[in-house]
Amino acid sequence: MAVTRYCTRTYLQDQRIFPSHSAKISLTLFVIFLVLLPAFAGQYLLLVASLCGIATISVLGLNILTGYTGQLSLGHAAFMAIGGYTVALTGEHFHLPFELNLILAGVVASIAGLVVAIPSLRLKGLYLIITTMAFQFIVEYVLLHWESLTEGERGIPIHAYSLFQLNLDDRSQQFYVVLVLAIAATILTKNLAMSRTGRAFVAVRDHDIAAEIIGVNLAKHKIMSFIASSFMAGIGGCLYAYVYQRITPEIFTFMVSIEYVAMIIVGGMGTVVGGILGACFMTLLPQFLGLIFGPLSSAYPFMSSRLGAINIMIYGMIIIFFLLFEPEGLFGIWIRIKNYWKPWPFKY
Repeated sequence: MAVTRYCTRTYLQDQRIFPSHSAKISLTLFVIFLVLLPAFAGQYLLLVASLCGIATISVLGLNILTGYTGQLSLGHAAFMAIGGYTVALTGEHFHLPFELNLILAGVVASIAGLVVAIPSLRLKGLYLIITTMAFQFIVEYVLLHWESLTEGERGIPIHAYSLFQLNLDDRSQQFYVVLVLAIAATILTKNLAMSRTGRAFVAVRDHDIAAEIIGVNLAKHKIMSFIASSFMAGIGGCLYAYVYQRITPEIFTFMVSIEYVAMIIVGGMGTVVGGILGACFMTLLPQFLGLIFGPLSSAYPFMSSRLGAINIMIYGMIIIFFLLFEPEGLFGIWIRIKNYWKPWPFKY
């Protein structure tokens, strides 16, 4: 049964970013909480919060490609890797400033997205998945074996940079940079989804033949979707490089691409809020599992070698659960909760 999201009667109501005053108030309070977070949070909590913000930026990019346009991809981590290694090479060899590195990471990743998009225009479904998966493995192989450029398994160290007198080596200031970029990515994605281009993306996703009949240029919008998605992935990879201060091929493996697909499934495909919820949920899940299995592995050492398989099994069960029982994801659950309390204490 489909989830009723928002009731609109005019096009102006449908184009509103905030459907109600309560949404504005709650979002404002949440942003204030995030701004004040470094005042009472420790270094580790700020690191996890920064990773949530980076995952939000990257998963919003994948949501544009898969959630809105319906182009399935298993190579999102490869575009993140391209962005991360771009900033590593330009920053270390040419000593470019952070803001220029950030833009270059997105541009180079979007060029790679264009290279993948053009041959994939006539592909869909399983064939497109295999193509993006092959691109993922090619990037992994190059990063691992082109040691003269990427340093192979050793990786490339990233030195801390400053941005407008903010020291990116400091966790709290690093968090503020990620927070600003995550908010900017959210606003841009929301406006893109509500624009003419975003509606064309949805038309391509729902029925590409019907979209072409009514005048939507399929090739143009598929390429635009790939470019936008890979650009945001490159930004996310760049921020990963600065947060970890070292970039290695193992950060952007095929399993990372699977995790990002899980994020949009768990959060809710084709929704901005769902992408944010899925990114935060799947980023915090390993921390939660560590709190549970950490004491167990200490008490029962034989379990330590099996924790990786147990974590993968839990991820798979979560994905299957949402696919079967909650196809709208966490966003659908949130909307049902809101709809329940709107007429409370009455049922109708």
